[in-house]
Amino acid sequence: MRFDIVTLFPDSFSSVFNSGLIARALSKQIAQVNLVNPREFTNDKHHKVDDEPYGGGVGMVLKPEPIFAAVESLPILSRRDIILMSPQGYTMNQSLLRDLAENYDQLVIVCGHYEGFDERVLNLVTREVSMGDFVLTGGEIPAMALVNGIIRLLPGTVGKVASLQNESFEDGLLDFPQYTRPANFRGWHVPKILLSGNHLKIAQWRHEQQIKKTRARRPDILKAWVEKIQTRGLEEQ
Repeated sequence: MRFDIVTLFPDSFSSVFNSGLIARALSKQIAQVNLVNPREFTNDKHHKVDDEPYGGGVGMVLKPEPIFAAVESLPILSRRDIILMSPQGYTMNQSLLRDLAENYDQLVIVCGHYEGFDERVLNLVTREVSMGDFVLTGGEIPAMALVNGIIRLLPGTVGKVASLQNESFEDGLLDFPQYTRPANFRGWHVPKILLSGNHLKIAQWRHEQQIKKTRARRPDILKAWVEKIQTRGLEEQ
């Protein structure tokens, strides 16, 4: 998969793409990342990419011309999506990451800064994506999270495919508790069921723990999961 990231701060991506699983995936050409700076597509000597908002207001707004020119300079693959990282967008979740990983060959990711974009930039993009209901100084950190979440789902990035299938959000619930050696650490014991060797009961315990944790921490997710199970049951009747 090809990632084209339009950003005013390309250097901010260096450490993220040069370490761990993501670096290995890039070296194995499972994915390709291309960084594009809109400043390179300006026509004035100061490489100006922002200006004061019409109607007045605080801060500066990113101009449409450099953004359009940067995106239009890129090659076009057959299955392409153009994503604007924006706090006003669709909230990033595991379902979105999997959809993007499975159904696209090229993702163009546009990172904002300052007080946002000229509204006409929305005519260029396919969708807006948010990291959550909060505001950061720019779209680079959300873009890193998006790329990281997608690349790890691509075949060949993670060694054990089963480890991807048993994660939080993959089945609509948070993950179950995990333990390793020692069995007793400072008086905190590993649950006996995990030492029993009874894999059926272990699976049941883990599922119960998923429901318990999700109920306590994310009742919104649990509600959606219950509704999904109920709908599936009605369809099978």
